[in-house]
Amino acid sequence: MVGDRNRTLSQADKEQIFRRATAGLAMNYAAQISAGMTDDELEAALRTVLGIFGGSGGPNEPWVEFAGAGLRIWGGWHHCVQARKQLLFAGQATIAMAREVYRIGNPSNLQLELF
Repeated sequence: MVGDRNRTLSQADKEQIFRRATAGLAMNYAAQISAGMTDDELEAALRTVLGIFGGSGGPNEPWVEFAGAGLRIWGGWHHCVQARKQLLFAGQATIAMAREVYRIGNPSNLQLELF
């Protein structure tokens, strides 16, 4: 339902919000993603992609807001001020989600890939 303030975000909604907030990552860092990125490299790339502050939304889509400082991403089904939105990702959780969504290896991790 459009504008349903009480609608709970599903895991798929959260991933969609994450992908929208970080859309520039795959486009601008494709070579680095293929080679793998350390946490520090990935953090710097995410800060650049998220920028100072941004956001978007529209009919039948969750609203998203993001900030490079703290690698923070907010989202929800109703557009309202950032402080009232749900903080979905921040800091290390944003880095972990980027690794999962974009399948970014960590060259500093000595654990062998099993798959």
